Amino acid sequence: MKRLTSLHSVTALLMAAALCAPLVARAGEGHDHGDAPPVADGNGPKRQPDGSVFLPKPAQRQLGVRTLVTAEGQHPKAFELAGTVVMDPNAGGKVQAALAGRLEAGTKGLPGVGQAVRKGEVLAYVVPTAGAIERSNQLAQQAELRAGRDLAARRVVRLKDLSDTVPRKEIEAAESELQSFTQRLGAVGAGLSTREALVAPVSGVIASANAVAGQVVDARELVFEVVDPARLRVEALAYDTAQAHSVAGAALVVGAQRVPLRFLGAARSLRDQALPLQFAGDSAVLGTLALGQPVRVFVQSTEQAAGVQVPVASLLRNPANQTIVWVKESPERFVPRVVTYVPLDGASVAVTSGLKAGDRVATQGATLINQVR
Repeated sequence: MKRLTSLHSVTALLMAAALCAPLVARAGEGHDHGDAPPVADGNGPKRQPDGSVFLPKPAQRQLGVRTLVTAEGQHPKAFELAGTVVMDPNAGGKVQAALAGRLEAGTKGLPGVGQAVRKGEVLAYVVPTAGAIERSNQLAQQAELRAGRDLAARRVVRLKDLSDTVPRKEIEAAESELQSFTQRLGAVGAGLSTREALVAPVSGVIASANAVAGQVVDARELVFEVVDPARLRVEALAYDTAQAHSVAGAALVVGAQRVPLRFLGAARSLRDQALPLQFAGDSAVLGTLALGQPVRVFVQSTEQAAGVQVPVASLLRNPANQTIVWVKESPERFVPRVVTYVPLDGASVAVTSGLKAGDRVATQGATLINQVR
């Protein structure tokens, strides 16, 4: 009887322990509560152990990847020069004050930057200013000339009254003296009251304006600068004089646009140990640039280099800081290639090693391919 009672006690203790134990919830097949590790997606972009990148077609369309089939050829070697946008000397000019004085607005007011003007149009007036001593001397000279003119006028009248007894040459001498006094008096008076007109030397727009009504300017001070935007030029500095004798062409890169330039000539004297080169180009593109804006000029020489031409956007850097391009070896696999290159025109380069004709090089989206890990 005692043995049966102990068995009932053990069973009751086991049932109590089972009820106190935590319950474990199990999810059905295909479901979890978020504590399981994420399942690797084998269809997404990823870097392969050999360094290549697996990029499926949907990802290529999302990243905007574009490729180009390369071809070998002979390309002119190029070198880069620092250039500046300058005005055409026949289509631009500077307006300077010839005398020191005070600025006054013209009939249309003082022009501002960007305003169109015509050749010969009055932009402003300069009223000459003089010191107290200089002005006093001019007034004294004016009074002296006025007195001499009055005396000469009375002498002419007396001689004409005595024309019957006075030789004709004395009357003519007196009249000439009177005319001289009159002209000298007018010149001195004009120096005290005349203002100088500043006119536009060419037709164009105001590139710079340093004029305010009432401003006092010195002689030869630059007041306005007029330029024709349709006739701008590019001036580049070549520190190697041999480069000036091997120019076959040139180009200017504005944003993503390549602008061909026409070589006009090279100077025969050095400026700051460099030889200035003049170029002209498409007026529609150069007209969007500002006067004095620094630009990069890529000059093609007469020497040729063999290589594969690719856009500059295809060139990237790998973790070892080597220059690479991404080559599409299969529909969804891109492989990095270490290359060497020479510049061509600022928008493209000639790859001299690392590529062969027929390779499909990524030209757009190459930066995004390089970031896949």
